[in-house]
Amino acid sequence: MLVMVLCWLAGLLPAFDTVVIDAGHGGKDPGSVWKPHYEKTLCLDVAKRLNTALKARGFKTVMTRTDDTYVELSERAVIANKHPGAIFVSIHFNANRDRTVRGFETHYRSDKGKVLAESIQESMKKSVPSRSRGVDWEDLKVLRETKGPAVLVECGFISSRTESSDCGSWKHRQMIADAIASGIAAVKGTL
Repeated sequence: MLVMVLCWLAGLLPAFDTVVIDAGHGGKDPGSVWKPHYEKTLCLDVAKRLNTALKARGFKTVMTRTDDTYVELSERAVIANKHPGAIFVSIHFNANRDRTVRGFETHYRSDKGKVLAESIQESMKKSVPSRSRGVDWEDLKVLRETKGPAVLVECGFISSRTESSDCGSWKHRQMIADAIASGIAAVKGTL
């Protein structure tokens, strides 16, 4: 196992073959709530749509949750780390007291995570009609404890006067899932 991981890090093995899809929050943790939207529900919907989109492109996928259950942050990383040739994509939505704030952003913690984050963000800029808030390094627990390339995508602001209704639309969430899938596909073979 150690030899496989070292070879993968050195670029001697094929790039990732599995995408671990993490629907943020769930169960007792609703995430941001801006009625009528519950972050946990929107995250799960986008995660399921992303799962379908990636499978249609031939990717293997693993989901950290498939229903409204609570999964500890450390357990999410454990699930990802069971798949050494995997990337980790955590799906979230944002909220802010300032209802003019809108847009999507992607967070990373490692160099390979940055490459993945930039690809996803670029794909979303092309397909999702909102503001790109860029990519940022963040020391988030799921990114820190996941061994492979990992990102956390904030898909939009459910609190935004202009973006809230979009986040509530299944068509918009499908657009987000397809854009994330395209961003992932664009770096297949490079991570």
